[in-house]
Amino acid sequence: MEIRETIANDAEAAPRTILRPLTTADAGEAAELIRTAFAAQSRPTRPPSSALGETAEAIAAKIAAGGGFGVFEAGALIAAALWSLNGDALHVARVSVAPTRRGRGIVRALIAACETEASRRNVRRMTLKTRLELPENERLFGRFGFARLKVEAHPGFEAPTTALMEKVLG
Repeated sequence: MEIRETIANDAEAAPRTILRPLTTADAGEAAELIRTAFAAQSRPTRPPSSALGETAEAIAAKIAAGGGFGVFEAGALIAAALWSLNGDALHVARVSVAPTRRGRGIVRALIAACETEASRRNVRRMTLKTRLELPENERLFGRFGFARLKVEAHPGFEAPTTALMEKVLG
C-alpha cells in the first residue's frame, strides 16, 4: 500500500513513502528507530522506557509472534508500530516515528493499518499503553478514537505510571 498525501505535506517534493508489514528482516532497523524515537521523548519518564534497550532479536521475536507495520521513505524505515493479539484485542506497541519526520500524519497511518489488521482478524477492539508523564501521547491517541480504560503502576511504583487505552471497533 502506497501512502501519499496522508503522510507527505508536499507529495511532489517528498520521496516515495510506503507503508507495509514489517518482517523479521526489518528488526534491526526497527530496533534502532524505536530506541531513537523513544530517546527523543519530550521528557524522561520514570521508570525509563524499556524501549530504550530494544534489540534486533527482541523486535524480531515480537514481529514473529504478532506483527508490525513500517513506513519507509526512500527505502529507509522512518516509523513503525508493533502489534500482538492479547485475548480479544489487538495490542499496539512501540509506536515510533523518527524525530525529523514527526507531525506529518504518520501515526494516523500506522494506527489505521493496525485497525485494518484487527478487522482482518475479526478482533473488535484495540489497546495500547502510554505513559502518564507524557499526556501529549494520550491526547494523540485520543484523537484516533482511543479512550483511557484504566491506569496501572509499573512494578515497584505505588502511584500509577501508565494509561491503558482502548478503541472499540465497529
